[in-house]
Amino acid sequence: MNETEDKYTMAQAVAEAKRCLNCKVPQCKKGCPISNDIPDWIHELSMGNLGNAMAIIHAKSSLPAVCGRVCAHERQCEGNCVLGRKGKHIDIGRLERFVADFDSEMRLTQERIPAKTRGRVAIIGSGPAGLTIAGVLARKGFAVEIFEMEPEPGGVLMFGIPEYRLPKQVVREEIRKIEELGVVFHLGVCIGPDLTVDQLFEQGFDAVFMGTGAGKPKTLDIPGSKLRGVRQAIWFLRRVSLYNAGLISRDEVRVNPGDKVFVVGCGNTAMDAARTALRMGAAEVTVIYHRTIERMTALRAEYDDAVSEGVRFRWESAITRILNTDGVLDQVVISHNGTEETVPADKVIMAVGSQPAARIVSTSKGIEVDEKGYVLTREEPYGMTTRKGVFAGGDVTNRPATVVHAMQDAQKVAEGIERYVDAVRLLGNL
Repeated sequence: MNETEDKYTMAQAVAEAKRCLNCKVPQCKKGCPISNDIPDWIHELSMGNLGNAMAIIHAKSSLPAVCGRVCAHERQCEGNCVLGRKGKHIDIGRLERFVADFDSEMRLTQERIPAKTRGRVAIIGSGPAGLTIAGVLARKGFAVEIFEMEPEPGGVLMFGIPEYRLPKQVVREEIRKIEELGVVFHLGVCIGPDLTVDQLFEQGFDAVFMGTGAGKPKTLDIPGSKLRGVRQAIWFLRRVSLYNAGLISRDEVRVNPGDKVFVVGCGNTAMDAARTALRMGAAEVTVIYHRTIERMTALRAEYDDAVSEGVRFRWESAITRILNTDGVLDQVVISHNGTEETVPADKVIMAVGSQPAARIVSTSKGIEVDEKGYVLTREEPYGMTTRKGVFAGGDVTNRPATVVHAMQDAQKVAEGIERYVDAVRLLGNL
């Protein structure tokens, strides 16, 4: 699965950077959830100073090559660029991607990291929230260790976003940079069954961060939803990632060449699932959504790409029954404007959201959740749960909705952890 967007050459990147007006009150920065100093690094790029550009980006982001690819630029930085009102906004995403990729290829960045003397922090999960906190705290003198249940770090970046949008080697390069900050990764360790939060504190950690995401898919209670041919989008995308990495066989992906596939939901995950199903050889892929196109949560760019690749859409529709012959899914019943239609189908992929798993909370004392299972946190220090020293952020708290929003939340949690650990260690030394 090749990346779909073309890369800039050096000449193209510099020429695009020179279009920036370097506004005194940059609306692009206001539109960025992490307040990236966009005009500053674009100005450095326009003069060919890629090392300076990277240093400015790293002050706010630990995952620029990722953000340059998967951020909702059209709703954030680029959507607020003043040039967009007059014609063509600056291609901020592609420029950030260019700088980050060039930095990785040339090994430009050589950061000076302070001694790890401010405390020890354990991070559960290596998705965007966990990696962001690791980067922020490591740069501030904390000894950080990440515990990841998968055989490779990256979380949703590695196993939930398709290769054509986010190449896995890009994620590996970002993780390499975080490792160079002194962050230690423990892979194949599932917190809860293998190692509890209590045991992490017994090992001498001053604080623990839960960044495990919302990995438990939501389901629709409709007849036939338990059939073998019905799968969750998160499960499907992870299987494809494992297959592309050579870790499982082709038949374990379960979407076969020639299949007629229906995807329920219309967020970015649904777009990813639909486009990936086509890449796995599906003959037809149809997205079923109960609202109109104006109310879909997917980015318009993702929708446009899906349409151009052949994905079909049925608006204000719902699958009300999934039918089978001798236990094999073969039809779905679709309702629309009070009428029902039965059509052939081979697979149904559900992309209707997710919620947190309970394996950490159920094995730890004092961490409270709301009625939906999301971890409760406080504002002061930001991100701390109802258990002292345990922090949470990202999807497990039901705050972020995208990679960059998880990073935004994680930066605030990192500040909360920093203040908490400093205060505890100060009191302990009095």
